[in-house]
Order: sequence, then structure tokens, then C-alpha cells
Amino acid sequence: MQVETQLSDQIARYMDLATSEAMLTAANMANIDTPGYRAVGMDFEAEMREALTDVNQGRAARPVRLKAVDGLISRPDGNNVSMDREGLNLAEAQLRFKTGVSLLREEYQRVMNAIHASDK
Repeated sequence: MQVETQLSDQIARYMDLATSEAMLTAANMANIDTPGYRAVGMDFEAEMREALTDVNQGRAARPVRLKAVDGLISRPDGNNVSMDREGLNLAEAQLRFKTGVSLLREEYQRVMNAIHASDK
């Protein structure tokens, strides 16, 4: 049996976006020595707003929109990946994911409490 609530679906989308952010960061880090590579990112807040709208309207998840990261200093080989920036982004994505896990755990506990309340 699969138990889902609107809130659990919203949290799942939040965690999917945090995972996407971590994967983008990992790709940027992996390409730090690739000549001409340009760092890519996403606007987490905008993506989350759209994901919430999608969940509320019953639409399926859509791919994350990527954007070039502006304002980074390019090295002579054209690569603009900053390990400091990527390390910060990765830490933020990890914190978001952990927060999502905690929220999802609380939501499932709330559902389980409601199910067991009818047993009393």
C-alpha cells in the first residue's frame, strides 16, 4: 500500500530538486579541468514554486531548467568553474535534502498517527 498526501508529494518534489542541484554541482566539479566548460546552475526557488504549482494541479514533474551561471571569472582556457562556489552549492543541496527527509518523516508519522487513532 502506498500512502501519499499532497504535502508528501510537495516534499518529494523538493527533494528531487535538491538532488538535481547536487547533480548539477557534481557535474560542474567533474568538469573543472575541461577547457571551455561553463558552469551551469538552476534557480532553486523558481523551480520549487513551479513544482508546487504542478503538484497542486496534479501535473507530472518536468525537467529542471538549466541556466548559465553569470559573474564567474573565466580562466585562460575558458573554464569558469569555481570549486569554492560549487562546494557551497553542494553543502546547500545536502542541507535541503536532509531537511526534506526530516519533513517527509514527520508527514508519514502524522499519517501513521491518524491511521492508528482509529484503532483506539
